[in-house]
Amino acid sequence: MADQQSGESGIVLYAALAANLGIAVAKFIAAAVSGSSSMMSEGFHSVVDSGNQVLLLYGQHRSAKPPDHQHPFGYGRELYFWSFVVAILIFAIGAGVSAFEGYRHIASPEELRNPLINYVVLAVSAALEGTSWAIAVRQFAKSKGASGWWSAIRRSKDPPNFIVLFEDSAALAGLAVAAIGVWASHHFQMPWLDGAASIGIAAILATVAILLAREAKGLLIGERADEDVIATIHGVVDGHPAVSSVNHIRTIHTGPNEVFAAISVDFRDEITMGDAETLIEEIEDTLRASLPQLSSIYIRPEKRENAVVVPIRRPEPVR
Repeated sequence: MADQQSGESGIVLYAALAANLGIAVAKFIAAAVSGSSSMMSEGFHSVVDSGNQVLLLYGQHRSAKPPDHQHPFGYGRELYFWSFVVAILIFAIGAGVSAFEGYRHIASPEELRNPLINYVVLAVSAALEGTSWAIAVRQFAKSKGASGWWSAIRRSKDPPNFIVLFEDSAALAGLAVAAIGVWASHHFQMPWLDGAASIGIAAILATVAILLAREAKGLLIGERADEDVIATIHGVVDGHPAVSSVNHIRTIHTGPNEVFAAISVDFRDEITMGDAETLIEEIEDTLRASLPQLSSIYIRPEKRENAVVVPIRRPEPVR
């Protein structure tokens, strides 16, 4: 399942990378021919997006490395680091360059020389970006299940899926803003409107970067597993006849599809330590069969009166 999800994320990334590379070249040619500031901003936008997809693919490759002595829980969270870097690049380069281009064009307006080429490139770009966006939407819709879109994004532990979705959505919005800027600049004979469109593109990119940084930060610091996973762990462990009670369950994602679980269990009084070792192995095998994403499991026998008891929250039904 993990390999399948990683492969599907890779398809989304490669589709977005192919689209953005071709679009970037076309946008820069259009900007050079017409002198459009918003097209230049869109060109840098596509270059940044292309670089982001390369970084995410590299992060996926690095995160697949097996555990070693220095990293006993593996390299899964390296993907979260590169996702955070992507958010920074969108803000610093994408939004920064777009804002600078917009300011420069407003301060020194330059009349568009050949707006037709901009419309052609924008139309082709919209078709390519729309294709990439449709692939990202379809893939994310498969992974989100019955959850709402925003809820699924907040709960997702696989950054490439929602990052490409955000990037492509921002790209389509940026194309719309650029088209309006080019048209208004030419129609009203007010060249500074093209620069204003670049500022609008910068605002879109800055907003997306902040949202992505917020999500990537949570994953980088460490997020628990979903409540339904925790509830399943509790049900399996508490349902074992030798278990008196489950004191607490602590989980953390060590990668998009890898979860470490630490469980405090109070065994029945008649269970000896020798028996507990065998029982723990049985419980771990059952947990791994029920939840393959549990890459590491630690079960600690502990009397309930000596433990910090944390109530288990049951997941709310999806409406």
